[in-house]
Amino acid sequence: MKAVQYRAVGAAPEVVTVQRPEPGPGQVLLKVTAAGVCHSDIAVMGMPAEALSFPLPLTLGHEGAGTVAALGQGVTGLALGESVAVYGPWGCGTCVMCAQGKENYCLRADELGIRPPGLGAPGALAEYMLVDDPRHLVPLGDLDPVTAVPLTDAGLTPYHAIKTSLPKLVPGSTAVVIGTGGLGHVAIQLLRALTPARVVALDVTEQKLELAREVGAHETVLSDEHAAARVRELTGGLGAQAVFDFVGAAPTVATATACAAVESDVTVVGIGGGAAAVGFGTVPYDTAVRAPYWGSRAELIEVLDLARSGAVGVHVETYTLDEAPKAYERLHHGQVRGRAVILPNG
Repeated sequence: MKAVQYRAVGAAPEVVTVQRPEPGPGQVLLKVTAAGVCHSDIAVMGMPAEALSFPLPLTLGHEGAGTVAALGQGVTGLALGESVAVYGPWGCGTCVMCAQGKENYCLRADELGIRPPGLGAPGALAEYMLVDDPRHLVPLGDLDPVTAVPLTDAGLTPYHAIKTSLPKLVPGSTAVVIGTGGLGHVAIQLLRALTPARVVALDVTEQKLELAREVGAHETVLSDEHAAARVRELTGGLGAQAVFDFVGAAPTVATATACAAVESDVTVVGIGGGAAAVGFGTVPYDTAVRAPYWGSRAELIEVLDLARSGAVGVHVETYTLDEAPKAYERLHHGQVRGRAVILPNG
């Protein structure tokens, strides 16, 4: 079968031919219908050799959806041909976090060498994908896998980030979204669907802000050295009750804390390497700064239900498996509008 692999440190992803996997006991084989392309993949491909915690080559793709092609011994509850989405942050399944469905915070994954698909285990950018356990599959039902597959990360991650801040996003409050691309444009929709807050979106170009307005942002601001002052102007000098940074670079993290109000949440979701300065007198009183990761299995089910209701959707560009390297190139240069989705069997 064909797969897209990261094969050597510093190399571009390649389309290669590999052996089709067969499911062992407890495993499920999917025929992949759609796979998302993410900035996290680019971050992995930019790591030096000593920072990689898994061997290469690696089949990429941590956003996956497919139809059940084969069941390993002992697997029940799934039907051949059933359309499913893959819950990506695999854990041990037995620690106190996994027992709550929070495999994104598994306490033993590192110890046991458990890696998410596409981020250590073979991922979804292939014609077929092996899933380690049926608990990591969520039925899609009548949802279109092409538009639903990005929700397994680009929907789940902002949903998890926003959910904790819901008590602060009351009528009259303001939420700031920094970075309105793959995750950010979904975050705007989630904030509109789940809260009465005014949503202010920040990004570096008018083209990106156009998408933010299209999906529901009340206000848009160019993300530059004047952005925080503009947010304070929009909020009567008070700042925002919740700030979500989907870039995470040093300048955006600094903007995020500068936008914060008293008793606000600053949530750094992006993996751009920035760190927030936090301390008495550095941020407004009682500001909480968080760095969440992905989301729980139950939250993925909730996100898919939101999509089913029409409350949230993803703008996608589609590519064939052979075009996947081009999709990564476009993503690296900021040319993808929304989310890139690969159709391995399309």
